[in-house]
Amino acid sequence: MSPSVPSPPRRVLRLLRTSLFVQVACALVLGIVFGKLWPGVAADLQPLGDGFLRLIKTIISPLVFCVVVVGIAKAGDLKAFGRIGLKALIWFEVASTLALLIGLLAANVVQPGSGMRVNPSTLDASAVDAKTGGGALPSATEFALDALPTSFVGAFAENSLLQVLVLACLVGAALLHLGHTKVPQVLPAVEQAQAVVFAIVGFVMRLAPLAVFGSMAVLIGQYGLGVIRTYGELIILCYAAAAFFVALLALVLKALTGISLWKFLRYIREEVLLALGTASTESVMPRVMEKLRRAGARDDAVGLVLPTGYSFNLDGASLYLSIGTLFIAQAVGVDLGLGQQITVVLVLMLTSKGMAGVPGSAFLALSATASSLGVVPAGAVALLLGVDRVMDAMRVVTNLLGNCVAVFAVSRWEGALDIEQAKRTLTGEAEATAGGGIPAQPAAKEPAAEVF
Repeated sequence: MSPSVPSPPRRVLRLLRTSLFVQVACALVLGIVFGKLWPGVAADLQPLGDGFLRLIKTIISPLVFCVVVVGIAKAGDLKAFGRIGLKALIWFEVASTLALLIGLLAANVVQPGSGMRVNPSTLDASAVDAKTGGGALPSATEFALDALPTSFVGAFAENSLLQVLVLACLVGAALLHLGHTKVPQVLPAVEQAQAVVFAIVGFVMRLAPLAVFGSMAVLIGQYGLGVIRTYGELIILCYAAAAFFVALLALVLKALTGISLWKFLRYIREEVLLALGTASTESVMPRVMEKLRRAGARDDAVGLVLPTGYSFNLDGASLYLSIGTLFIAQAVGVDLGLGQQITVVLVLMLTSKGMAGVPGSAFLALSATASSLGVVPAGAVALLLGVDRVMDAMRVVTNLLGNCVAVFAVSRWEGALDIEQAKRTLTGEAEATAGGGIPAQPAAKEPAAEVF
């Protein structure tokens, strides 16, 4: 007797109950509709997204610490860990500089701001100050010093990823120096703590659809869809440049590892959709770390490259900054020469590295760049206030994919990537999951797998 096939309504209900991808997609659509129909009420839904991001940020630092300590201790080679860090920094610098150059080239060809003839005196520069809170980007020296913790607990309390990474490296190095015989209980304890953190991630992720619904409703309620008509050419240019950059990443990844970025994108589709809905890559860092590990990247490479990339490798932001700088110059009638555009690249290469975690960082970087040129009024940055939120989707996806490709590329460079496991995971993901979750693994290898 053939097994009964569930009716279409039952299949839909089953997907809604079991698939995070379907839940988040439905929440995304409902949020847009709600924000369009009831914009006044939508503003009150901000706590849904904010609360979810707070819960995620709470577990990022412990997770990164555990993954890095375990990765160093199990790899047993601190020099290899140092090589991974150096190679990651080289990759980040090349990738972000390429993104800046692509943005400049695109803006020069399309010239989205030409013909606007904006009078800078009519712009409200105070609106930019309100967006940035009157803050400033850290200098190179301040950025380096801020990466060094002042206390063990303070690094976790302030949720400073770079400081947590430094502490994790020190603890991992100490475990290697002492050896497992002198401190036999420490590494198992860290591994157990890591399992607990991943279990918490599983609990928190159940709230993801609510967070996406609230975030999208607030976005549409505040800005509406009219901004797309006003800045249509600039928006299309930024998204097209990002698509071109991601296509280049796909080619590089295929050449270096043989891995298909498009299969990997399907593998992390839930995380991409969640990052889009919440306009934050931090919201998906724990799950992306776990999926990269399952896709063959070694623990120490994942633990170091991905969190560091969140501070150093903002490819989507780099694209937006270079295009935005030329856009505001064109809008106020300033023609930037080759030397000035080289200055733009050099300034943004520095300012883009200190953006992570700084309120209104994009506007601070744009203002700093305009000031360094001396010919573009800093107040002209206000032209981008209305469109900045619409660019979040482009920045988030490009940043996320750029950092994931960096993990694979650096892992391959260091010999820390199991390519066959990566291909098996990406190819068999659809058959190995129920409802689009993380592929099931034997309990002995991954004790926390069932929480996903």
